[in-house]
Amino acid sequence: MMKRIYLDYAATTPVHSEVLKTMLPYYSDSFGNPSSLYSYGLEARQGIELARTKVAEAIGAKNEEIVFTGGGSEADNLAIKGVAYANVRKGNHVITSVIEHHAVLETCKFLEKRGYKVTYIPVDKDGLIDPENVRKAITDKTILISIMHANNEIGTIQPIGEIGKIAGKAGVYFHTDAVQTAGHIPVNVNELKVDMLSMSAHKFYGPKGVGLLYIRKGTKIVSLIHGGEQERGRRAGTENVPGIVGLGKAIELASLEMVKETEHLTALRNKLIQGILGKIEEVQLNGHPEHRLPNNVNISVDYIEGESTCLNLDLEGICISTGSACSSTSAEPSHVLLAIGLSHEQARSSLRFTMGRLTTEEDIDRVVDVLPRSVARLRAISPLYKKS
Repeated sequence: MMKRIYLDYAATTPVHSEVLKTMLPYYSDSFGNPSSLYSYGLEARQGIELARTKVAEAIGAKNEEIVFTGGGSEADNLAIKGVAYANVRKGNHVITSVIEHHAVLETCKFLEKRGYKVTYIPVDKDGLIDPENVRKAITDKTILISIMHANNEIGTIQPIGEIGKIAGKAGVYFHTDAVQTAGHIPVNVNELKVDMLSMSAHKFYGPKGVGLLYIRKGTKIVSLIHGGEQERGRRAGTENVPGIVGLGKAIELASLEMVKETEHLTALRNKLIQGILGKIEEVQLNGHPEHRLPNNVNISVDYIEGESTCLNLDLEGICISTGSACSSTSAEPSHVLLAIGLSHEQARSSLRFTMGRLTTEEDIDRVVDVLPRSVARLRAISPLYKKS
């Protein structure tokens, strides 16, 4: 039976066995409502608060600064809308980048329709933001800057610490979407100089449907979900106790394994890049060659469509993507790839390989063996391809 090779860890990750083991009691024996005062409720509350402690320790925060959410998208929405609504008397200007996740971009567009002004900072050919462009965009009406820590498609890591200094000096709140970095590379809210930071458990071997927003003490923000007093009044609704417990265990394990996993993934990433570029002509690597996530390889293969290549590789048992999982059904080319200067054709020919803790050298060897043959087949039937 053909082994399936999963190389789309940026989209989601399998739940770590230790995480699942930790979660299971909260579906059965410790099933209580954490707002209840009797023993069942207290057990559930203890599970939540232990998870909160683990997250706070992992990112250099205080326990009371952690707000659990239903995922990364909700955390982004809470950060941007929450600050915008709470600070409307101070100003109505938001700064973000052109390559943000849709959870940020669509939220900013939502605000624009309601009278807010948004500046979209461009990136260079490697997907990097120039902090000086952020500084120049700040006005006396700017209330928030939201720049992602690392891009989910091309893996480029942004100079968040530098941007944080600029925001702090200007007295502007600063948020970063760290969904792709938390649990994979060092994330410390004080070193990054952020006021808010979004995370999502299923990106670091935790369960889906749970995330968090770090909110620095003193940040003026309003809740988006009203009702009970859960999460200190910042996010109403009975907590997803098993999910939160799983998130806590997942970030604990990720922190312990980070150094070893980074070395492992960086070696596999470099091996895959060298193998692809060495075996296939007219291919380019997208994203910064050095300042990129250790597990990310994004390429454009001229004369073929990325979607067709994905389907071909799936028949060979290899699972990859053409870009963001949140936009994989869209007919439009990636906004990220267009932003770094690729043509529509190049953007449509892109492939994203993202590796994880279960990826092996043998997996990479198989990809390097199969991909050139798939590309050759597709180019042979492409009206655009003419062999010289």
